[in-house]
Amino acid sequence: MESRIKELLKERGITISNLAEQIGTTQTSLSRALGENGNPTYETLSKIAKVLGIDMSELFKSNSITLNCPHCGKSINIKVE
Repeated sequence: MESRIKELLKERGITISNLAEQIGTTQTSLSRALGENGNPTYETLSKIAKVLGIDMSELFKSNSITLNCPHCGKSINIKVE
């Protein structure tokens, strides 16, 4: 989800710091909540979606699929358009 949010921020020219300010938190707290082991609250996700002007479900969509090769184990990233 973090990469999707970063992608949406980049599209809109918004920094993570600016997003944090707009939703009333610190950049550190937001980064931690959205990180690999993070667990953002419904309220946080709702605020993010509102700032980005999207439905919350858009935060969970992905533009790529990552598969692992069954022979060598290498990750293969496939972009979906």
